[in-house]
Amino acid sequence: MEKCQILLTNDDGIQSPGLWAAAEALSDLGYVTVAAPRDQSSGMGRSLPSTSDGVIRSQVLNVRGKDWTVYSVGGSPAQAVLHGMLEIMPHKPDLVVSGINYGENVATGITISGTVGAALEAAGMGVRSLAMSLETGVEHHHSYSREIDFSAAAYFTAFFARLLLEKTMPPDVDLLKVDVPSDATPRTPWQVTRLAHQHYFTPIPPERSSWDQPGRVSYRLNADLDCEPDSDVYALRVKRQVSVTPLSLDMTSRAILPELEALLRGTG
Repeated sequence: MEKCQILLTNDDGIQSPGLWAAAEALSDLGYVTVAAPRDQSSGMGRSLPSTSDGVIRSQVLNVRGKDWTVYSVGGSPAQAVLHGMLEIMPHKPDLVVSGINYGENVATGITISGTVGAALEAAGMGVRSLAMSLETGVEHHHSYSREIDFSAAAYFTAFFARLLLEKTMPPDVDLLKVDVPSDATPRTPWQVTRLAHQHYFTPIPPERSSWDQPGRVSYRLNADLDCEPDSDVYALRVKRQVSVTPLSLDMTSRAILPELEALLRGTG
C-alpha cells in the first residue's frame, strides 16, 4: 500500500502519551499530521465552541528519539480536525484517527466523548475515520499517567487504520469506534458490536452546601451493568475482547416512520 495522508487528533491534548503511541504506530502506514487540542478537552463531544481562540502553534516534540513537527490548536477536538483539514494539511487526508483515549467510550454516552466527536466531525467532512479508546480506571481519564500501557491499543490502531484504508465500508458505516480492554495484547480477539443501550457512567451531583459554590457534576462506573451479548460493553467488560462498533452520522430513529407519523397525528 502506498504511503497515505493521515490526520491524527485526540481529546486529551497535544501532550498525551496515548496520542504519541498512536502517532508512532500509524507512521508505518503513511505520513501522519498531528493536530490536537492545546488543552485537555475530554467530554467536549462534537462541540464547536464560539469561545475557542483557534490559535495554531507548531512545535517540535521528540518521541522515542524521533522529532515530530506537530500543531496544537486552541479549540475542541472537532475544531482541531477542521483546522487540520482546512488550514494545516495541503490536501484532504485519506484517514482521520482520533485517540488513543484514556478511558473507554462505550454505550449511549458516546456523544459526550471528544474522541468520538472528532471522528464524527471528520466523517461529516467525508473522510474515513477511526475513534480509538483504551479502557482505564476513572482516576486516569484526565491524566497523562505513565502507568498506562498503550502498546496493545497502538497495535489495534494501526490494524484498523489499515483496514479502513484498504477496504470500502458499507454506505451507512461512517466511522469505526474501537475500544480496547486494559489487559489486551495484540493477540486479543476482536468482534463487531453495537452500542449498549444503557448508561455506562453514572453522573454524581456536586458536594456543596450552596448553589453559589462552584461545583461540577462528576461520574463513576455504573455498578449495575446489564449488557446485551452483542454490545460494546459486553465485549469489553465480560468477554475482554476488542469492541469494534460501526457508527453512522444518520441518527434517525429506526422506528417505522409512517407508523410514527400516524401516531403523532392521531390517525393510527
